[in-house]
Amino acid sequence: MLIGVPKEIKPDEYRVALTPAGAEMLTRAGHQLVVENNAGLGSGFTNDYYEAAGAEIVATSDEVWARADMIMKVKEPIRPEWPKIRQGQVLFTYFHFAADEELTKAFCATKAIAIAYETVELPSGELPLLTPMSEVAGRMAVQEGAKYLEKPQGGLGVLLGGVPGVLPGKVLVLGGGVVGTNAAKMAAGLGARVSIMDINLNRLRYLDDVMPANVNCLFSTRYAIRKQVEDSDLIIGAVLIPGAKAPHLITKEDLKLMRPGTVIVDVAVDQGGCVETIKPTTHHDPVYVVENVIHYAVANMPGGVPRTSTLALTNATLPYALSLASKGWKRACRDDRALKLGVNAVDGHVTYQGVAEAFGLECRSVDDFLGDS
Repeated sequence: MLIGVPKEIKPDEYRVALTPAGAEMLTRAGHQLVVENNAGLGSGFTNDYYEAAGAEIVATSDEVWARADMIMKVKEPIRPEWPKIRQGQVLFTYFHFAADEELTKAFCATKAIAIAYETVELPSGELPLLTPMSEVAGRMAVQEGAKYLEKPQGGLGVLLGGVPGVLPGKVLVLGGGVVGTNAAKMAAGLGARVSIMDINLNRLRYLDDVMPANVNCLFSTRYAIRKQVEDSDLIIGAVLIPGAKAPHLITKEDLKLMRPGTVIVDVAVDQGGCVETIKPTTHHDPVYVVENVIHYAVANMPGGVPRTSTLALTNATLPYALSLASKGWKRACRDDRALKLGVNAVDGHVTYQGVAEAFGLECRSVDDFLGDS
């Protein structure tokens, strides 16, 4: 198969979908690889590394899109890329369709195949291609939140770890999944008072066993959330419903309960956000203020640490990319149920229930398209 790796063009996105090590594995398996000029530069990988791995460097993204049977990306294709997508072409990337109706309909119009990193799901319920970026985003959420709590940034002027004789800051984490767990670990490590909320009692019991003493595990209700936000310094949104839009756990009215200078970091913004007033921002312009509450909503947080993020992501995606390239997407999905769950759209039809429900569209079964060949 001929695989293409274009340079990411979403604002402030420095990751790349394939490392030189991954390129070598694909070319050794007999596949051709075209990489756009300087696609890996933001992550520290120059063209010569890819050429040494057997890849062909091409001057433009147009050539990558025109030649490749399968495109590997990090972020969803944005508007300038839509006309380049061909019918029958496989795109393997993060899509987050349920948060973007325009993207969903534009992609369906291309009649290409969308295999979304975020909905590849193991029998255990683990999302192996979302997990590494969730780990990065959860840890970054505390790092960024702590920065914007500083008074010159407009925050409360609170040091999360406190000092002897002064209470440490209070961090509220909404969601006990991978993002929430990593956020709670980081905040606890800084010495903050941490509350993590979830509706899964078994998950809360597990977290209560493994978290340090300065982390409280609380059952999530509307009443409990409203009480917690009153005196929280930093609130981290970490809710995920795989492939579907995130629920709004904090409303605009709830902001009035918070102290001026409170910071919200909504990691769920990729899936629409769990805060009603959230809207996507960028690394260059990451925050805005509503009701005197600072909102941080960078939609590609791991892109701010591309060296770490690229290595973590490609460690997870490469085995699936090898399977797709070697077997073709149909056989690869027939052989691997986890990968089949990643198929979100085929030949103009939505094939993932959460995406269809978000926009009132028909959902076709992936099996209708897999056949026997």
